[in-house]
Amino acid sequence: MSDPLIDREAQRVAFLTEAGLAGAVRAPLPGDASTRRYERLTPPSGDPLMLMDQVAAAESPPADPSWSPERRKAEGWNAIARLSAGRIEAFAAVAAHLRGVGLSAPAIIALDAPAGLAVLEDFGDALFARVIEAGQDERPLYLAAVEALAVLHAAPTPPKLNGAAGPWPLQTYDATALQGGADLFVEWLPKLRPDLKLDAAALNDWHAAWAPIVSAGEAGASVVAHRDYHAENLIWLPDRDGPARVGMIDFQDAVRAHPSWDLHSLLQDARRDVSGALEAEALDHYFSLASVEDRPTFLRAYAGLAALNEARILGIFARLIVRDGKPRYAGFMPRMWAHLNANLNQPGLEDVARWFDRHVPQELRQ
Repeated sequence: MSDPLIDREAQRVAFLTEAGLAGAVRAPLPGDASTRRYERLTPPSGDPLMLMDQVAAAESPPADPSWSPERRKAEGWNAIARLSAGRIEAFAAVAAHLRGVGLSAPAIIALDAPAGLAVLEDFGDALFARVIEAGQDERPLYLAAVEALAVLHAAPTPPKLNGAAGPWPLQTYDATALQGGADLFVEWLPKLRPDLKLDAAALNDWHAAWAPIVSAGEAGASVVAHRDYHAENLIWLPDRDGPARVGMIDFQDAVRAHPSWDLHSLLQDARRDVSGALEAEALDHYFSLASVEDRPTFLRAYAGLAALNEARILGIFARLIVRDGKPRYAGFMPRMWAHLNANLNQPGLEDVARWFDRHVPQELRQ
């Protein structure tokens, strides 16, 4: 019987040989919460490159645009949430769109989409989070990231994105996906905190409380959203100009979403603190660049979808701790609770706030 690990390594070697990179020195990068892995490639001559390795069969299938909500729920989480299941053809299509509107996504040097392998331009290690930790002023980085979003939001939002591996559907971050994300909270928090008891009535009230926010999120889905836009997925490229200084990675799950989605992902980050003053300045900067006719309605959606996302992330962190044995994610939860608690005081979230007051004691919300 063959060894899958040995077989996969042989596939990687063959792919790199075909790409003319057999002599490159390979250095694996640390993993994340996905089934994807990366290696930095240092050829005998020329700039470093990146090997992306994602076995397509490692995850449940992505949603087909024609599937009903019931079919999506039957197929699994990727279909519910309209995730790409790590498909490299999705990465290639989104990268082509971003580059086509003048933003910085890695160029694709070599590609074998059926095998789940690609060689990419290497943007280096200057993640926003790391360069800020090293002492760089965060303000110009965050304002540039907002400028990149304004460019992306001003561009057309086609039904399909076309890349080197063919077209990929740009699906809407719809009610099924939004509510499914929120529901991770009520599914996994009680498993992490057994003193949190939620009966059928509480779950019904949970769905009712989120319904207006979910509806507004789906109705307002009008732009291409990176979907995971934060300081660990943005790389500072100071030698480039304007919004192109923001190097984007990990965008394969892009969807058509409300324009506030990437803004709250950036400004209410799970992994690092962004001051209220910088958040307010960044939002003002976005409004100065983007066409937003009704700022109060936009900010209402911003707070509502941010709160939903924070509930979703708390559920994901609980799942990573309970199911996957990754206790380090507990360290990120207080920041998410702080964001969620603050958003619950915003207009439009009164029903959600009352639900938390009834069912989640303050001592659990920190």
